[in-house]
Order: sequence, then C-alpha cells, then structure tokens
Amino acid sequence: MASPGRSDLGDVAPELKASEGRTAVAIADLEWREMEGDDCEFHYGDGTNEAQDSDFPTVERSRLQEMLALLGLETYQGQKLSLQDSLQISSDSMKNWAPQAPKDLPWSFLRKLQALNAEARSTTMVLDMPPDTRPAEKESQMEEEIVYWDTADDISADIYSFSELPTPDTPVNPLDLLCALLHSSDSFLQQEIVLKMALCQFALPLVLPDSENHDHVFLLWALRGTVRTCWPQPPRAAGSFREDSVVLARAPAFAFVRMEVSTNSKSQLLNAVLSPGHRQRDCFWHRDLNLGTNPREIADGLVEISWFLPSGREDVDIFPEPVAFLNLRGDIGSHWLQFKLLTEISSAVFILTDNISKKEYKLLSSVKGSATKYYFILSPYRGKRNTNLRFLNRLIPVLRMDHSHVLVKVSSTDGAGFVRRVRAIVAHVTRSPCRRLSVEDMAGAARKLGLRVDEDCEECQRAKDRMERITRKIKDADAYRRDELRLQGDPWRKAAQVERELCQVQWAGEPPEKYRAELRHRLLELRMQQNGHAPPWGLQEFVWGISSPSAGERQYFLRWMEWGLARLAPPRPRPAPEAILALRPKHCGAADLSEPPWPEPLGVEHFLREMGQFYEAESCLVEAGKLPAGQRRFAHFPGLALELLLRGLPLELVDGSTLSTPLRWVTGLLRELHGRLDRRSRLVVLSALGVPGTGKSTLLNTMFGLRFATGRGCGPRGAFMQLITVAESFSQDLGCDHILVIDSGGVVGGVLSEAGDRLEREASLATLIMGLSNVTVVSLAETRDIPPAILHAFLRLEKTGHMPNCQFVYQNLRDVSAPGSKPRERRQLLDQPGDVSRAAAQMEKQGDGLRTLADLTFCDPEKQHIWHIPGLWHGVPPMAAVSSGYSEAIFELKRCLLENIRNGLSNQNKDIQQLLELVRRL
Repeated sequence: MASPGRSDLGDVAPELKASEGRTAVAIADLEWREMEGDDCEFHYGDGTNEAQDSDFPTVERSRLQEMLALLGLETYQGQKLSLQDSLQISSDSMKNWAPQAPKDLPWSFLRKLQALNAEARSTTMVLDMPPDTRPAEKESQMEEEIVYWDTADDISADIYSFSELPTPDTPVNPLDLLCALLHSSDSFLQQEIVLKMALCQFALPLVLPDSENHDHVFLLWALRGTVRTCWPQPPRAAGSFREDSVVLARAPAFAFVRMEVSTNSKSQLLNAVLSPGHRQRDCFWHRDLNLGTNPREIADGLVEISWFLPSGREDVDIFPEPVAFLNLRGDIGSHWLQFKLLTEISSAVFILTDNISKKEYKLLSSVKGSATKYYFILSPYRGKRNTNLRFLNRLIPVLRMDHSHVLVKVSSTDGAGFVRRVRAIVAHVTRSPCRRLSVEDMAGAARKLGLRVDEDCEECQRAKDRMERITRKIKDADAYRRDELRLQGDPWRKAAQVERELCQVQWAGEPPEKYRAELRHRLLELRMQQNGHAPPWGLQEFVWGISSPSAGERQYFLRWMEWGLARLAPPRPRPAPEAILALRPKHCGAADLSEPPWPEPLGVEHFLREMGQFYEAESCLVEAGKLPAGQRRFAHFPGLALELLLRGLPLELVDGSTLSTPLRWVTGLLRELHGRLDRRSRLVVLSALGVPGTGKSTLLNTMFGLRFATGRGCGPRGAFMQLITVAESFSQDLGCDHILVIDSGGVVGGVLSEAGDRLEREASLATLIMGLSNVTVVSLAETRDIPPAILHAFLRLEKTGHMPNCQFVYQNLRDVSAPGSKPRERRQLLDQPGDVSRAAAQMEKQGDGLRTLADLTFCDPEKQHIWHIPGLWHGVPPMAAVSSGYSEAIFELKRCLLENIRNGLSNQNKDIQQLLELVRRL
C-alpha cells in the first residue's frame, strides 16, 4: 500500500478518464453559493453557520412556520402535542382511510406508526375534490383515486434551490413531516415516535434541525427508551445475548454525507449495505420511494441513525458485531456543524460527490487532525477529471488517505459488487482499532460543538438526580425488596390469604360467627403490624418524585426510575433467534411459560405496591375503628397513583406475587378516578387473557399505543390496567367516555396439572377480570384447548349471566393467508371436547353436562370471532422487518372490538360507581 502522504491516486485516474464525456443531467449550482464565492468562511464553534451576504436564514425561518401551518401543527408550538393527545379514540380509529389534505398527514403518520405499519412514512394523499367540481360520471372514480405526484419535470431543476412551499394541493416530503411533527411534540411523544420507528426498522432521527432559531437538537432523550437486542459472533452461546438501550451500547459508527451534487444516493447505498441477501430494506427514506424526490423544505440538516445488529448466524449476518450508520440530509457545506459532529463521533466518513471544488477543499481541510478515516465515492462523469484529481491529491496528506480510500461508481458499475466493497471497508475498519462510541458519548461531543441536547432541561436532570439517589443505595434488588419494601412480602401474603378465606366463608351459607370473627381478628393484627412500619427512605424519595408540582418532572422521574431499576437486574440468558421463532406452546399449555425461570425484577410497580400496602393497612384500621380518620398519613396515595394512570403508566390491579387484589387500594383509585372524570365517567372495560408468551401485551400495545410490559419472562406477573380517553366528539356514538384496558400479564398459566390452590386462585382472578370486562380477548397458542383457569371463569360467569363479548386470537402462526375468522376452525375450537373442558365442568360441579365450549349459552358459533394473527416479524430478529400482515390483522381486530362496543354486543357499559360495586361483588 502506498504511503498516505505520497499517493497521487494514479489508480483512480483511468476510471476518471474513462468516464469522462458521459452524458449526465445537468443540475444547476445554488445561486446563493455563487454569490458567496470560493472564499466563504464557516464558523461552527457557536452552533451557527454564518453567511452574512445571504438572506438564507430569514427564508428558512419562515419556511418552518409555513410548513407547520400547512400541516395544522402551528397550534402545538406553545403547548406541545402529548402522547395522550395522540392516543385518543375517535371515529378515525375505526377507519382505514388515506389522508385527503396535508393537515391529515401528522395524524395518519401517528396512527400507522402506532400500528407498526410499514407504510407509515408515506405522505400520499387521496384527491378530495368538492362534489360540485367533479364530473358526475367520474365522481365515484375520483373518490378512490390515489394521487401519485409526477416529479419528472423537476429532475433537471435545481433540486437544492428554494422551491415554492407545498400547498394543500401538493405533496409533502416524508422527512419534512417527521421533522415538523417532532418539533410539535413533547419529549414523551417524541420518545414514543422514535420507539415505534425502531420497531418498524426505520432510521431514527439523531439531530433535529431547527433553522428557525439556529438551534439544532441532539435527541438523546428521544432515543433513550429504545432497546435493541443482538447475538454477536462467535455464534450463539447463551452468554452472547446482549440487550441494552441504544444510547448506552458502544459501537463503531460510519457516516455517509453528500458534498455538493452526487449522482449516487446515500440512502439507497445505506439500505443496500444493511440489507441481507437480495431483499431490499428501506430503512432510510430515498429518492426512488413514492414522493422521495419531492424537495425537502425543513429536513435538510437532519442526521439519522440506524444499526446493524447480528443474529449470531454467520449465513445471515453482514457484520459480526453491532455497527451504527449515520446519514446527513443535505449538503455538508450548508450544514457544517452537523458534518463537524459526524467527524467527531464516526469511525469513518464516506463522502459522496461528483465534484471537488476549491470551496469544498477548504472545508475538508479544516477537519485535519481528526482520528476519523475518510472515503470518497465519486461519480466522475458529471465532474471534471483534472479538477477532482488536483484537489484529491491535495487532500491526501490532510485526511491521511491513499488510493484505496477513493471509490468510483458510475452507471456501468456492478451495484452488488460495489456494495460488497463498501461492506468490506466497514468490516476492515471495525476489525482494526477504531472509535467506538455510545449515543451518550455522541451527545457529549454535540454539547462541545454548541448543539442543544434534549435531555439537558432542568426538569429532566432533577428527575434523573432523584432516581440516582434511590438506585445508588440498591446493591442487591432481591435484598432491597425483602429488607426495605417489607409490607408487600410475607405480611401481605398472609393478609391476602386471610382475606380470601373471609371472602369464601361469606358465600358459604351460614358460617360460624366465631370463625368469621377469628379471621377478622387475624387480619386486623396483620394490618396493625404493617401500619407499625414507617415508609423507608427510598419509598419516601419515590413519593416525593411523583408528588412534584411539575407534571413533566413526574413523567421524567418515572421513566428514569424504569430505566434505572432495569439496569440493576442481572443479565438473563436468552435463546438464539431461531429458537425464539420456533418456540411454540405444546399440548394443552406450556409449563415452561407459566413460571418465569428467574426472579421477578425490581420495578416501579414494587414501589407503587408498597404505597398500596401502606394505604391498605391504614384503611383497614380506620374501618375497624382502631385509627381516627383524622390521623391518616397515606390517604393521598391513591390520588398520586391516579396521576400516573392518567399520564399513561400501567397500574397494578392484581398483585402477581400473591395473585391477590388489594381491594381497598383499587377502590381508592377508582374513587379518585370518578372524582377526576366527573361527568365523563362512562367506562368500557376491555381485557386480554391467555397463556404467557402468546403476544397479548404486544397486541394491546400495538392496537392502542399502550405501555404494557412485553417479552417472555421480562415483565411483572400481575394484571395491569391503563386508561384510554375517547374523544368527546365520538363518545356519544361509541357509548363511553373512556376505555379501561386490563392486561392479565402472567396471571393465568396453561397446564391442567396445576389443579389445586394455584389453579383456584388463577380461576378466581380470571373470573374477576372477565367479570369486570365488556370485551375480552383470549389469546391462544397453537392448540385447541383453552387454559383451564379461563375455562373455569367461563363456567362461573355463565351462572351470573355477566358474560363479556369474547374474541379468540391465535398469534405467532407461521403463515396465515387471511387474518379473519375461519368458520371451519371456529367450529373446531367451540365443538372440540377435551380433558380440560370435562375436568373444569366436574370441578365446577356441572357433571358431564359440559362437553364443549359450544355448550355454553353465550357461545354461538356464528357470532364468536376467532382471529388468526400472523407473527410480528418477517425474517430473523433482530434485523427482521415488521410483518405487514400483523399490522393489518391488528387493525381489523381493533375495528371489530370498537364496533362491538358501539353496537352494544358487549356487556352493558358502566360508570365508575357501577364498576366499584362490581369489583366488590366479584
């Protein structure tokens, strides 16, 4: 290899010469660049690009505001759009409609992203012409017509000059839509957008440009909630599995940027590098996608990031370790600050260009001394051979390059071979000593260059400090839970057992009053022991954190606590990706899924559970007259928890460790909810039950944008509830103001051999959850039997006549041609007799009367819906794309559930007072 300081790029010259004279589409240079001349200076230390003789900043400022107005987002510049705003149920939630005007685009994007729809980024609109302007004979045709905007006339135009802003009759570039929406969203909606984009395998925004205020934002907080998994090679030992937040994991990063004009597309090249085999992945939006050639108005300067994550399979993996890829939108000359950041955080930078001029030479000369490697990808048939050679030779010693750092790609170049060459360069750099940074490290470099980091706001930092004070004292999670959170341990288990016995003797006819009094006395003693404890320091800090007068600080604190506690959990072994795909419950259940193979990790729910026990013990003493109501210390706890529920945190309805319901705590929460909602207190309860590991939490999250814990064995084992608001404009039509969603988590196991105390408790809790519900989704594995606890619940509820509308869902099927209900298989499920059905009937003292589900009066085979949901992933995780069939099937299921609620096919809707009474009875 030639010395970097002496190479004259002789090997490149023949390619440059051979390509000279080929025809090309002429692209005019920027007028404002010509006005500046070759001697312009760029200052980046203060976070701005100065162009004193240009009115460019003024134009950009007005464009941002006009784009926001075009999209209907200008009202969210003061009070930002929140996550709760985006999750409201409206009439549009039941429609699979295409946007008809630019103001529909943000909401269409959010709805599709929530549903993990691979087409979420599309900004195609349906032509919506006034009826009186349509020819009568073509009116129906026009309503269905999709407008595909023809941009062929723009190809020869100056694509970098300022075109007219889009109007309500013209399309919007998808990247402009993303930037405008992020500018209009609060920190928590930004985080949700980025999380769902990651699940869809879209490139994620890293630096959000803000030309309005010359205040570019590094999106550290927005990325912090995204967790990625991988199996680095050497392959697939159990210990090779890694799971971490993307902001903490260190990896080599490779930046791709454009200098002036480039015939080659950075984004298409990146997609090709990241795509295994011949299946193209559109991770980065590019010019060949629909509306990809529409001019960007506010998105230039956006930096995107994506990762390659290995699966541990040599036949699939492109690289043996995680690798980050960065993409700067726009020209480096116009966005020098972002380019300077990329040179500070990348292991290598690939510069795509057709020409190297004196101005670009000066720009690149200023980055000398950087440890980053530089590579050029040239399309010389549009450039000038001698000029390119002259400036490349000058850059050799500055950027410490040699001839191997210059790649030429022309129209005759073999595309697949060129991609292999780029991959080889990336692999070579990663094998050698190179810079490896986390996103947190990148944020530090951004601060030094003057970029604002979203996480640096005072509320976020105060919440982080409080979290660190709590977690710093937790050396061992199990010991902390045992020694500090004492009320939810053995005292709560004993109290729960006594309360169960009290409940049983209440319905046992005429039990001896002496025995009942004895149970009450035992319960009172246990509650007095609990009440004798003072809240530990960590719980007090937690209560102060959720009592902050700032709603934003409370939300920041909860997120920090979730992540801080998650990092305390010991790493868990995970099977290889193909083992996960092959994981199927067998026979009538899955014993390995009913119990987690590791202890339940310490989480926010344990702190809230401890608050609930303090409230329970105090309430019990007040009811027994042992404590004056005026001496209560914890009466405000349900109100604090309610604030978290209203902000989107799932709250525990059933304690997974004891399979018990803290009745006074839940009642206190519902009373607070009733007082808060006032006249909008009509509720529909929707629940999901089934064997753990069948995807019911992911189903609910995808359907409604909820935050239930997912992942086999990863989440808490209790039943949790979240509240969804129905838009006032739709509540009268739907018949309710809110939907309370209950996820059963790991409450219900799947094996018949569980007969005994645990099965009885599971059956009781399944009865409670279904009895509270208007609609229940029963998630099944690839088996024809229903879990015994759920079957017992069916039998018990049939006696009461309080039966929810049931939807049976098979998930994670290998290949499903249609997501709908299949009559033959529906009849098989309902008609099939089984050992579980007969055993359940005998335990419920129904003898041999029950043979099949169809014997139940509520199970009409023609009305019960059985859904077949395809698997979430198409391919091998972690680089698998989301299955389009999954998103479509989930939408159809959601529409069916809402239709059943609206049409009154579910249990009668109830208000919160009725729900309170139902909780007590059940």
